[in-house]
Amino acid sequence: MKSHDNRAWLLLVPAAAVMGFVGVVPLVTVLNFSFHDIFTLDSLHWVGTEWYESIITSGRFHASLARSLLFSALVLGVQLPLGIAVALLLVRAGRAGLLMLLLVAVPLVVPWNMIPIMWLSLINPETGFAGQAMAALGIMFDYKFTALHTWMLLVVMDTWHWLGLVVILAYAGLSGIPRPYYQAAAIDGASRWALFRYIELPRISSALFIVILLRFVDSFMIYTEAFAINAGGPDNATTFLSLDLGEDIKGFSYGSAAARAMVYFLIVLSVVRIFVAVTDHRNRQRPEASA
Repeated sequence: MKSHDNRAWLLLVPAAAVMGFVGVVPLVTVLNFSFHDIFTLDSLHWVGTEWYESIITSGRFHASLARSLLFSALVLGVQLPLGIAVALLLVRAGRAGLLMLLLVAVPLVVPWNMIPIMWLSLINPETGFAGQAMAALGIMFDYKFTALHTWMLLVVMDTWHWLGLVVILAYAGLSGIPRPYYQAAAIDGASRWALFRYIELPRISSALFIVILLRFVDSFMIYTEAFAINAGGPDNATTFLSLDLGEDIKGFSYGSAAARAMVYFLIVLSVVRIFVAVTDHRNRQRPEASA
């Protein structure tokens, strides 16, 4: 009887050790802190689940959660169709589209802490191009005291930063579609919508699932941009879950911050788990659909 040599698993030991050190150990530490009232690291007072009960039942948490979910929904609702539309245009542009693709991808390499500074400078009515243009047109844009304007700025800023990710993945999927597919569709007299619905969309759907997951998680955890723009204002209109967590940390309420971080982590983990389940179900349906 032939025996199987499983020593190849030993190659994963270094990676598992690193992941345990940077992932599991901090997570367990935060979980432990979430059950304590922490005055100093040497003075921990056990409070059990009091922090969790206080957070989950508070109106502040519910409002911040609703804002975070709304922001993620707006971001996905804008960036997905816009990114697909740009990718379709770049594919039709041929080789010129490759250069334009590089330009679209440039914002992806800009550091997060630089983005709000750039945009605040851009909309400055005295020195910024966009601010001067709006002032010349008589458009009053007051992001400091008008919640709608603050939300618009955050969504536009986030779209500028991350649209390239959607475009690149959609472009890669569209570029891999064989030409005979389009030729067959032309012979059948398929409309442009039918071409997109039955040929292009299925080819980029896998990439779009990844984009949805990445953009949801990232937008749901927005902190640097929202804090730098208006610090959660005006009147807490842009106070997301991440800003609540930051306030607890700055207030040295480490027990509450740890519990809030764990709740935050469980929400993201639940969304990822649902995403994986939907993806697995979708992959299992593929053979049946093609049969």
